[in-house]
Amino acid sequence: MQNIIEPRVLKGFRDYLPEAEIERSALIETLTRVFRSYGFVPIDTPVLEYADILLGKGGGETDKQVYQFKDHGGRDVGMRFDLTVPFARFMAEHVEELYLPFRRYHIAKVWRGENTQRGRYREFMQCDFDIVGTDAATADADIVLLIHDALAALDIGSFTIHMNHRELFNRFVATLGAAERAPAVLWAVDRLDKIGREEVRILLSAEIGPENAGKVLEFIAPEADFESTLAKLERLAGGPGSDSARLREIWEAACAAGAVGKGTKGKLVLDPSITRGLDYYTGVVFETRLDAMPEIGSVCGGGRYDELASLYTKRRLPGVGAAIGLDRLLTALETLGRTKGRSSYTEVLILVVEDGFGVRYQEAAATFRRAGLCTEIFPEKKKLSAQFGYAEKKAIPYAFILGGDETARNVVIIRDLRTRENHELASIEAAITLIREKGGL
Repeated sequence: MQNIIEPRVLKGFRDYLPEAEIERSALIETLTRVFRSYGFVPIDTPVLEYADILLGKGGGETDKQVYQFKDHGGRDVGMRFDLTVPFARFMAEHVEELYLPFRRYHIAKVWRGENTQRGRYREFMQCDFDIVGTDAATADADIVLLIHDALAALDIGSFTIHMNHRELFNRFVATLGAAERAPAVLWAVDRLDKIGREEVRILLSAEIGPENAGKVLEFIAPEADFESTLAKLERLAGGPGSDSARLREIWEAACAAGAVGKGTKGKLVLDPSITRGLDYYTGVVFETRLDAMPEIGSVCGGGRYDELASLYTKRRLPGVGAAIGLDRLLTALETLGRTKGRSSYTEVLILVVEDGFGVRYQEAAATFRRAGLCTEIFPEKKKLSAQFGYAEKKAIPYAFILGGDETARNVVIIRDLRTRENHELASIEAAITLIREKGGL
């Protein structure tokens, strides 16, 4: 007798049942509409890249997380750990076929062999959006505004966009006489939310000494508002510069566009503790957290990466972008009870109440579908209790009933499965009107 293989999923991976996948698909549809409203276009890249394309681009910790192996041709390959590095390769390879600046969005899975925890998986979906071919502050502001509008459209509750500038941070570290230790200092500060202030102090002290560690912790503590925080950062970093001017310009653009102030779902704050751990960021950086669930971490992060494409081409291709972690966001929404809980798209189930009505049922289904109502026919005649049970499990709101008795009386019946109320109507068109008035899903 054949042995049965135990069905199981690798740690850090998961199946998506219809309810979760419907929710995720709805998020993707909403995000796609917002991306397009800003003039962004879709692209796609392979799951596998040559290993040298991926390695050394996100930092030593990221390299350890890349799934690497030799393919059947003996080539060193890896699975993409984000969508930004493959995009840099994509731009270098196709820049002559494209127009600049180029605005893209890319919604696809990525893989990282990291420790799993709540809202963090080894296989997850990212939604990236980038502007490449310009280093203008307008592009940075567009990304901030797109983050705001995308998350507001998802109706996830209030959120906060945390913004900083890597060069402003580097200027400050240079005033401490520790410019060569800036990457290590950035990495330590990036772990603030994960390990806490005192553990970060220990890491910093090991790198730049206890006195300088205290100065870094003072630098990354925000003040009461954007302007006072920026004034402090400028003072500690040696004065105003192009980096602080860029932050001020983005802030003013966000205010002008209505993304800051009363009535907005999101807040934009200057947070000097935001550094982003990936090595390729060179300028402004962003992280976004849900106000009701900050412990889940950033649900959208990114920044400016002016030199990343230079690893693959001599042509300068400055870029800025961000990524929304869909799986982490979905976990948060489930925890907060903000998911819709739909397990089906079907709005009308045509019940099979008599044999010989197959053609009539297909005609009815086609009429409902042409009216824009998602409709399915139960595949065979069974007890009505079984068919109603099927509809209940799929949360289908309406059932259509047509048999010999209804035909003889020239009527059709729509049953509201939520209220268990029957509506006897003169035609399918009248049934469609009723459903539209009562509301479907």
